[in-house]
Amino acid sequence: MNAPLQICVRRSRAHQAPEAAVRVELRMPSDLTLVEETVELLALHAFAGCHPSARTRFRLRVALSEALANAVQCGNGNDRNRRVEVELVLTPQRIRARVSDEGTGFEPSASPDPTRPDTLEHPCGRGLFLIRNLTDEVEFNDQGNTIWMTLPRS
Repeated sequence: MNAPLQICVRRSRAHQAPEAAVRVELRMPSDLTLVEETVELLALHAFAGCHPSARTRFRLRVALSEALANAVQCGNGNDRNRRVEVELVLTPQRIRARVSDEGTGFEPSASPDPTRPDTLEHPCGRGLFLIRNLTDEVEFNDQGNTIWMTLPRS
């Protein structure tokens, strides 16, 4: 990597959330080489002060990796001038993660099912499939450039 990781993290009390909620915000350039470090930094904040299971740590890391990679590649078209924003709202029980890109968005219901025989060779849809199967809840904004994922924190 030519330049050091350029990530800004803000940790604060979440507004309009339970009293014990903490919000972590992060912005990263659209650069796939930063995804792994970004995920590790987010996981560090997400699990601060708690002892999650190996399964929960795995689920969060994979879901965030897929959402960030999709935002960089599909949403922002690998344009390093565009940013990806991440917000974690952490309660003692839950992690609610939001990943937003600056792209035009997509229609989530149109994403092909990668397990169907006619789409097995198709490269699209696997990341979203993983996210949907690793998280408890997945939502999108109307534009299709923001995903919310909910997981347990323990």
